[in-house]
Amino acid sequence: MQKFNDKKFFCFGLGYSAKYLAQQLLKDGWHVIGTCRDIQQKKSLEAEGFEMYIFNGHEPMENAHEILSGVTHLLSSVPTDNITADPVLEYHFDDISDILPLKWVGYLSTTGVYGDRKGAMVDETSPLEPTGQRGCRRVTAEARWMDLWWDNELPVHCFRLASIYGHGKSAIDAVKSLRAKRINKAGQIFSRIHVADIAQILYASMKNPHAGRIYNCCDDNPAPAEEVIAYACEMLGYAPLPLIDFDDSNLSEMAKSFYLDNKLVSNQRIKKELGINLLWPSYKDGLSNIINSIKY
Repeated sequence: MQKFNDKKFFCFGLGYSAKYLAQQLLKDGWHVIGTCRDIQQKKSLEAEGFEMYIFNGHEPMENAHEILSGVTHLLSSVPTDNITADPVLEYHFDDISDILPLKWVGYLSTTGVYGDRKGAMVDETSPLEPTGQRGCRRVTAEARWMDLWWDNELPVHCFRLASIYGHGKSAIDAVKSLRAKRINKAGQIFSRIHVADIAQILYASMKNPHAGRIYNCCDDNPAPAEEVIAYACEMLGYAPLPLIDFDDSNLSEMAKSFYLDNKLVSNQRIKKELGINLLWPSYKDGLSNIINSIKY
């Protein structure tokens, strides 16, 4: 990846996906600052070389205006909660609006904003028809971030992520920990994205900003979840887990909610506008890499 000079990156919510990008930026000589929810996380991330502050989503970050001063690139990966559509903007809309000189802003959203299309294709121009309150809050959060572009001319970009996987968070890990189930729901497909590909999409956008742009982030191979679990079993040398009918699955309400949406997601914009060649275009590529690079 091409290096930037004298760049200051700030991330609200330096979690699984954002940290992957932040680690690359740190290697490339960036000043990387982030937030986390508690002291234990703060100490752990500081040990890895990040400058960290506490933001728990329920009260403002202390000294935010001073901390954000001079930030050139800002990312938020903080999800919605049951109280507000976007905790970051709830407390720090004005702080972010005042940052100079901001060259790029990114917000990590979800393809869940499209809702259920009964297997039909969606792209970034498709209407937003979310299923459930969580999806509705995401739509509201996206709109609020875009207000920073419309009203304040900040270079905001929105990234709608499909289901995220990678090292430590994959079907391989679910099978090994005995958490995996092969759920059978006729016609159901899910889109996915490897965390390394999220990082390269974000970095490409940082190098080539298009203020106000929205990007779907997913691979080329949407597939049923049970197919992915079966492949993970095969890669581990395990017997395939039995298929369980969705109605008999005893999934949590949260897990069941993901099965309410069924759609194909287009990823053509990241390829055409950002020049992305996916590192892991299929879950088979990604899972094979995980099992080949980690000693289980």
